[in-house]
Amino acid sequence: MSHHLIVGGQRSGKSRHAERLALQWLAASPEHRVTVVATAVAWDDEMRARIARHQAERPAGMTTVEEPLALSRVLREQAAPGRLLLVDCLTLWLTNWLMPAEGQADQAAWRAEREALLTTLVALPSPVVFVSNEVGWGIIPLSREVRAFVDELGWLNQAVAQRCTDLTLMVAGQPWTRPVIASQG
Repeated sequence: MSHHLIVGGQRSGKSRHAERLALQWLAASPEHRVTVVATAVAWDDEMRARIARHQAERPAGMTTVEEPLALSRVLREQAAPGRLLLVDCLTLWLTNWLMPAEGQADQAAWRAEREALLTTLVALPSPVVFVSNEVGWGIIPLSREVRAFVDELGWLNQAVAQRCTDLTLMVAGQPWTRPVIASQG
């Protein structure tokens, strides 16, 4: 298995599908391991409940590392032959960078971390399954900040997809998977 990007709308089944792929990975060999890299931050009661539900529903045999910002570092630290890394999710990771609960976004640090992630993926000894939202299909946001976020997530998804071999679009709980077509320029 190589890198795989799973995108879709909210409640489309992205995380569930990623976990199914991880279970297939675990079943393929007794030496295989899975590490879930969770990027969510529990800002409020509703988000704490979501995180708790994801943790409770996560299949056995998967360890979890929580990292809201330093994704490239954690991937390098956790990567090993026989270990699948499941990143859930890029959307929340981007939110942590561009819409921090405290203080202002550090655009220069974000750009450096984004490039570090993209560079890391090329030589990583572990396959990675990424989960991300596809948010650009709906109503055009009115605020400049939200439009900038939607644009940035679209560019991030495109850049990550170019470093993956497979792309899955989740629609109503159903995966539509195809090989990634290399960029034409």
